[in-house]
Amino acid sequence: MEHGIWKPEREAESVYPKGLQTIVSFFESLPDQEKRDALISYADQARRWEPKEGETFDLEDVRKDEECTDTVGVFLKVGNEDRGMLRVKLGPQVQTLTRAMTSILCRGLEHSTVTEVLEVPSDFVPKIVGGDLIRARSQTVYYVLTRMKGICKVYLDRRRAGISLQPN
Repeated sequence: MEHGIWKPEREAESVYPKGLQTIVSFFESLPDQEKRDALISYADQARRWEPKEGETFDLEDVRKDEECTDTVGVFLKVGNEDRGMLRVKLGPQVQTLTRAMTSILCRGLEHSTVTEVLEVPSDFVPKIVGGDLIRARSQTVYYVLTRMKGICKVYLDRRRAGISLQPN
């Protein structure tokens, strides 16, 4: 509230986990060319978010979807207080923008709860990517978020149903 006036545009900011909000704010402060440069920098960091040798996960979802150029693996490990750790392994043909969004989401959602991940609205994407790239790659920019939400939903559904969450 500012001067007793409620501003709804502030409401969306509060639903982002802290790490993601920091990244969104950073991108919002950049002109379009610098946004592209920052996206390329994030894309170059995508391998950092791959599963490490010997890591185990509560759920793994590795597949090639029609809307993606290569196989994408999403891995979820849930720890204390339902805080999730998401890892993503991208095939070599995955586009730069998808790689960038992978790094942004893995970093921005680190230490978030599974429920917080499910509740992240996708309205932050244009703030990061910018209008031109959204129009050119409309589905690509939402792909990794959709996959992350999907694995979190499966986790919660299985937990509610009492099904073992350990891989076979």
